[in-house]
Amino acid sequence: MTLKLYAHPFSSYCQKVLTALYENGTSFELRLLTHDDPHVMAEFAALWPIKRFPVLVDGGRTVVEATIIIEYLGLHHPGPVPLVPADARAALEVRSMDRFFDNYISTPQQKIVYDSLRAEPERDPRGVADARALLDTAYGWLDDVMAGREWAAGDAFSLADCGAGPFLFYADWTHPIDPAFVHVRAYRQRLLARPSFARAVDEARPYRPLFPLGAPERD
Repeated sequence: MTLKLYAHPFSSYCQKVLTALYENGTSFELRLLTHDDPHVMAEFAALWPIKRFPVLVDGGRTVVEATIIIEYLGLHHPGPVPLVPADARAALEVRSMDRFFDNYISTPQQKIVYDSLRAEPERDPRGVADARALLDTAYGWLDDVMAGREWAAGDAFSLADCGAGPFLFYADWTHPIDPAFVHVRAYRQRLLARPSFARAVDEARPYRPLFPLGAPERD
């Protein structure tokens, strides 16, 4: 039975899963989430009332949360690229880096973007300032880590890189990575050159006018 992914190409968490699917050449049906298609939106809401995407449907099983979807794919639909190592110690490093990108790159980046969508009286300048400071701290920590690595958890592309791609992509649009962080900037370029993530980026190009802060003329 065909896997179904309820997602939107411009979403960073959807790109995380799309990168994993493309990395392994996994066949799936994209159920594009758009308000122009109320039928698909109703399917999505019935599957996951929280209405956060992506959501994967595999037969009668519904799987939510991007990291869990990628782990699920590795268990039930494995491909040639193991995105979570079989070795428990190596897997722990992959999961640790995955949480870093989720919590300390994506979360503050989204705080800044979502705040920009609020009406002026409802904005949170202190929260945005804290988010920018956290991103700078995270960039600095990551720069030290990536000085000795090709990919997030070492020599092999993994689950952590599937998240790092879109999260660093949009973070640099939102709060630019300082040129001093040469290892982070080089890592971001390696991610953009990875065919699986490059495909996800290309599929999202038509939606760039939707970026609230204005998409830069690059990448």
